[in-house]
Amino acid sequence: MREPLANLNDTALPLEFAYAVGEIHARLTLLGRRLHFFSSTGSTNDIAAGHAALPEYEGAVFVADAQTSGRGRRGRTWFSPPGAGLYVSTILRPARSPEPERATLLTTIAAGVGLAEGVTNATGLAPSLKWPNDLYVAKRKLAGILAEGIGDAVVLGYGINISTASFPSELGDRATSLETELGRGIDRVRVFVETLAALANRYDDLLAGRFDAILDAWRGLAPAAQGSRVSWTTLAGAREGTTCGVDSHGALLVKTSGGVERIVAGEVAWL
Repeated sequence: MREPLANLNDTALPLEFAYAVGEIHARLTLLGRRLHFFSSTGSTNDIAAGHAALPEYEGAVFVADAQTSGRGRRGRTWFSPPGAGLYVSTILRPARSPEPERATLLTTIAAGVGLAEGVTNATGLAPSLKWPNDLYVAKRKLAGILAEGIGDAVVLGYGINISTASFPSELGDRATSLETELGRGIDRVRVFVETLAALANRYDDLLAGRFDAILDAWRGLAPAAQGSRVSWTTLAGAREGTTCGVDSHGALLVKTSGGVERIVAGEVAWL
């Protein structure tokens, strides 16, 4: 359920967040013009969706210390305990690009690039991307992105695992965190501002139609997009093939016995 403007119930931005945002303010361009912080909320994406129709809320950022109803793609629950991860949503308008349809299709690709670059800038860790936008270290998921279309806007949410407490213990063989990978404590605020700044940079690319720059960066961060065995389900049944890149609109290309197929949406299993 979307939360209306009157029910924002946001608290004052914690000082450490406010100082860090102030330090990199010039790098944020459109993002962060409005910044709402919540000690706990249902879902930052739901709050953002309630404001997506308001033009002045383009670039507004909603960040929560904890979520009680966080979710990922295809309705999956995103575990969001207090202080253990980053839970952020923003409102984008890629349709303002010179090529609105292509820009909208490439929004999650651009976001994946920005998020990976921001993590590296903040921590030195270099995660890889899996189509369309998940961040991985080896075979374990570090962060996820959820993009939801609301009219001519896209509500873009992301969650990054900071500590092991950010995911249930039963997911230990499939999930990881920054602290796990680096073996030290992580400055969560620095990760927040660096991912936001990198996302702002890639959003600028999207609005300016610099699609090749986005795609080239994504390909460099996504080795699994070439030569990996994958499976997916179509109306005609299960399919398998070998990845052979992405096209100019961000579709995953898969070589099968019948030729090359484009996957533009849906669930892909990496074999």
